[in-house]
Amino acid sequence: MLDVAFVRANLDAVKLNCANRCVVADVDRIVTLDDERKRLITETQKKQQRANEVPKLIAKEKDPTTKNQLIAEGKTLREEISALEKKQKQIEADLDAVLMTLPNMTHPDAPIGQTSDANRVIKKVGEPRNFDFPPKDHVALVEALDLADFEAGASVAGQKFYFLKNEAVLLELALVQYAMQTLLARGFTPIITPDLARVEVLEGIGFMPRDPNPETRQVYTIADTDLCLVGTAEITLGGMHRHQILDTAKLPLKYVGLSHCFRTEAGAPGRDTRGLYRVHQFTKVEMFAYCLPEQSEEIHLELLAIEEQIFQGLGLAYQVIDTCTGDLGGPAYRKYDLEAWMPGRGTGGEYGEVTSTSNCTDFQARRLNIRCKAAGQKGTRFVHTLNGTAVACTRALVAILENYQNADGSVTVPEVLRPWVGKERIAR
Repeated sequence: MLDVAFVRANLDAVKLNCANRCVVADVDRIVTLDDERKRLITETQKKQQRANEVPKLIAKEKDPTTKNQLIAEGKTLREEISALEKKQKQIEADLDAVLMTLPNMTHPDAPIGQTSDANRVIKKVGEPRNFDFPPKDHVALVEALDLADFEAGASVAGQKFYFLKNEAVLLELALVQYAMQTLLARGFTPIITPDLARVEVLEGIGFMPRDPNPETRQVYTIADTDLCLVGTAEITLGGMHRHQILDTAKLPLKYVGLSHCFRTEAGAPGRDTRGLYRVHQFTKVEMFAYCLPEQSEEIHLELLAIEEQIFQGLGLAYQVIDTCTGDLGGPAYRKYDLEAWMPGRGTGGEYGEVTSTSNCTDFQARRLNIRCKAAGQKGTRFVHTLNGTAVACTRALVAILENYQNADGSVTVPEVLRPWVGKERIAR
């Protein structure tokens, strides 16, 4: 959430930012509501001041008529103050509702554009593999090698659910261990998070669990509760310190969380619906950091470097994307994506997103009321929050299977994963 004082002082910049992000928001109404809120506060304070004076006047008053008038005035003032406070509460709720529609501001170097076509490729690492045989896509590979059962998944839970089997299970567990060990070596604290979170936590992170439109809703809600299935451990890791004041001396806090992720994937592109690339449930290792405002840009680059380290270790060709304004999520100030080369995508192979990392500045912290304070310091300030995917297991599996396939139909296991998989090659 943006600070209302910032919005008032930067109206034109906020409006332009909304336009660049393809967000419709009534920015001018924020000013109108804030003016009304301030007017009500002033009026309430004046009446409260008079209400505090009246009992003293009553105690001193000797004339019965005047005393009765003062008593009646006191009663009227209490009623008026109650009505003003009720109206102020409603105005503040309306103001918060409009503020919640605003996206975060955008890094000045982020590409401006309305669709993913405007995303900027800032780096390519590795060369896509040239095959001397017709490569299969991962769906054909998992069926041939008995690594997943999509029909059983659909029968038990519906389309876009699946059963992992045999060496695919070992590969997923290996990816989790590989990512965790990489992050532990960098000083991150390991966490296994709940797979559920309260609605207000999701809203604080920037999700829309109450989205009434089934075509855009991305969150599974639990009937008759205030709980939702999480779409990422960013939600639970971000909610860990809700309503807390953190010690500045202990920042940054860096966590690596393991969770299942659940997404409705409403309106997902048709070409991504096959197999493991876009599914309703998957396992993910997520990085999350709380830091001082002056630390966040450096930590953002650190999270990106870790993602690159992980995929370089897996021996996969990838490109780094600087995400454009129209493709940014609402909380992100700046976002980088890693796209790995996937031979089975498209007609001759394409890059597909495997990780992302976002600097959310104080946008989430302001919603979740997470502040920091130094010992002896007067006042507090909001922390900055950042997140990044270490490994989203299903998409990493897609890239590994398609890039490491062999002419005989087997798949070579990446060297860094072999200690956990226990073999060099997966064959039927």
